[in-house]
Amino acid sequence: MGAVASVLTAAVLWGTVGPAQLWADAGVHPVALGAARMLLGGVVLSLVTVRTAGLRSLRRPSVGRWLGLSVLVTAAFQVCFLQAVERSGAALATAVAFGTVPVVSGICARVLSGERTGRSWTAGTACAVTGIGLLLLPGSGARADLPGVLFGVAAGASFGVYIAVTKELGALGADLGTAAPVSVLLAGLLVSPYLWVAPEGLTGGRSLALVAWLGLATTALGYLLFTRGVGRLSAATTGTLSLTEPLVATVLGVVVIGERPGPLAAAGAALLLLGLLVVSVPGRRGAKTGRTRSGRAFPVRTGKARAGTGLELPAPPAGAKGEPAPREP
Repeated sequence: MGAVASVLTAAVLWGTVGPAQLWADAGVHPVALGAARMLLGGVVLSLVTVRTAGLRSLRRPSVGRWLGLSVLVTAAFQVCFLQAVERSGAALATAVAFGTVPVVSGICARVLSGERTGRSWTAGTACAVTGIGLLLLPGSGARADLPGVLFGVAAGASFGVYIAVTKELGALGADLGTAAPVSVLLAGLLVSPYLWVAPEGLTGGRSLALVAWLGLATTALGYLLFTRGVGRLSAATTGTLSLTEPLVATVLGVVVIGERPGPLAAAGAALLLLGLLVVSVPGRRGAKTGRTRSGRAFPVRTGKARAGTGLELPAPPAGAKGEPAPREP
């Protein structure tokens, strides 16, 4: 439950990104805003979490390619998500993005790690996908924009891949507390040319406050909490728990931004909440051994589908010699 709480808190913080962007109305280009957010968050997160031993763990065989993929999908998520919010509003963009996450993360987990998804995950994801469908129906009251929806789908797919890549890095012995800030900082550097291409509005008071919130709270603290939890949950479970984000964004969009979803959109949000509750109920766990694509064995805890998540919860090795991470209390 400690791991679940960490991921849920991170999702709540991330749910404020879209509403904060629209509420500030700073006139900053979404890609430039994403670059500033990643650079600030990456620097602060690195100062807090990066250690020499962690950096050494990133030089292990096969870690480099997964770290490179982590940088690419982190940058893609930031660019695509902020563009989706700009075009389609906070509630719809966040719902589409994170409605895509559990599908992609579950597929990646199956292909890369052989994780099995149980009936609870299937039911929860079905609720989530149906909820997204209701949000996109005509008359839902949502501000649908096709490019915005496509940006949202791309953002969700990027985050789903990021979850699976994080699991692979942990299984290879990489220190996740170091891999996350390095990924964020390098992704910010990758996108940083946009700070010179589209610098308009970046120096205003609203812009600086927005960058501070996005960089410190939603990036530095959010990634810190997410990294603490993701290593002890399956990729599919983590992706579905992240559906808290569209719920937070929807509530803030209504209360703060003044977005007014219709009955269909409200029903869609209710289904997202139902899917979240179904997949996050804890169950009894046994122990057996699983194996990642890298060939490294790790202990797996399972719960019955009717009583809990129905998902395998791998705990990847935490140290250089492959010692398993501590079990959840």
